[in-house]
This record gives sequence, C-alpha cells and structure tokens, in this order.
Amino acid sequence: MELARITAKGQMTIPKKVREAAHLTAGDVVTFVVEDDRVSIRKVVPGGDEYLRAVQGTLGEWNSPEDEEAWRGL
Repeated sequence: MELARITAKGQMTIPKKVREAAHLTAGDVVTFVVEDDRVSIRKVVPGGDEYLRAVQGTLGEWNSPEDEEAWRGL
C-alpha cells in the first residue's frame, strides 16, 4: 500500500510506484470514481467519450456569458 498526504489546497502527489504501475506520465488525464467511501483513480485514454467528458470538465472556467461575448468577434 502506498500513501499520499492531501495538502490544504486539496492537492496530492501520486507515489512513483503507483505512477509506474499505472503507466501515468506528465500530462495524462485521470478520472476519479467515487463509490461509497472508496475513490478510484483511472487513466483516461485519449479518443474515447470518457476522455472527452474528462477534458470538458476542465474547460468550465471559460464557459461564461462574458467569455462568450469576448470571443464572439474573433
């Protein structure tokens, strides 16, 4: 079992042994699956619907009416 501590900002480092076992590298997208009191982290493979949903979730900060207005004429 590998351990990681969550920071005050909600961040953590995935232990090296876990990254190697899951073939995770910098820039990979992961998804979190919560079932009761268990959390699973899964690597998302580019090209599938799961990947697109995961990436879409990171783009919400640019999805406001103000942003839409600012970009409309470009």
